[in-house]
Amino acid sequence: MLEQTVARFRPLVREEDRIWTVTNVEQENSLRKQLPKASRKRVLVEPIGRNTAAAIALAAFHVRKAAKGDALMAVLPADHYIKDLRAYHKIARTALDVAKKPGRMVVLGIPPTYPETGFGYIERMEPPIGVNRTPVYPVRRFAEKPEPELAREYVTSGNYQWNAGMFFWRVSTFLEALEKHLPWTFSRLEELAGSIGTSQYTVRLRKIYPTLENISVDYAILERVTAQATEPQVFVMPAQVGWSDIGSWAAVYELLAKEPGENIFAGAGHSIDASGNYLSSNGKFVAAIGVKDLIVVETPDALLVCPRERAQDVGKFVKWLEEEKLTKLL
Repeated sequence: MLEQTVARFRPLVREEDRIWTVTNVEQENSLRKQLPKASRKRVLVEPIGRNTAAAIALAAFHVRKAAKGDALMAVLPADHYIKDLRAYHKIARTALDVAKKPGRMVVLGIPPTYPETGFGYIERMEPPIGVNRTPVYPVRRFAEKPEPELAREYVTSGNYQWNAGMFFWRVSTFLEALEKHLPWTFSRLEELAGSIGTSQYTVRLRKIYPTLENISVDYAILERVTAQATEPQVFVMPAQVGWSDIGSWAAVYELLAKEPGENIFAGAGHSIDASGNYLSSNGKFVAAIGVKDLIVVETPDALLVCPRERAQDVGKFVKWLEEEKLTKLL
């Protein structure tokens, strides 16, 4: 999926050394092998995870250094599937055009197809600004992951998009917002920036990075910029591009299922009077009888069983495992 993320953006960024990747220590070696050759020297390794605000900020300071000043920046998660590349390229080009104006921040919004409770939502405002004959809407607010009833209201209203986590802005725009809304992280990374390219960088990174705020870029920057701006600065572009974030087993099911109610077996299996299930087992035949809309995933040390509609709650179970220090299961 990393390779696909890079490949689909290459028509917009042809120079391989302008592709920066943020990863962790565990994935560094395998990740480098999957990148274009000139991009491998642009891999930034977090010594510890500090959420998306810190990760994006780390990349922004490096881009500023490499560009010797300002540059346009696209932030693209590597766990997305996008079917319609032609539509994606058109929207991404327009997003970059909108983001050229200092102070503007753009997020791609996915038109919701059902009341998903595992995604954040973006409420848009009228009227849109027209760029390249594509509607670009000012953002009224960002909404957290809603309860089912509220999610249904969002979808019915037609004014909300799923937050896809794909952002476009100038490096200077982002860093100015970071300095205003997350000053500690800004000051610490500004201190680190002085050592980029020197023998002291890795040592200082390991010392400084764990002290940064552990917060998402949505909460730390985008929500605060939206709430405090006197005129629109954050914009959303509806992106009908055949998107899935593959962030849950339910998303995997929806990507693989060719028709409603189909059972998906990741391995050998058969079903009787069963529908809408995703069933995966390591080397075992799965017999499904009379069950509906389940996720069942077996690994050598654990078994997951949950309704498909609750697949996003796996994250809650991960937090419980962390609290119970059952790290061997993570």
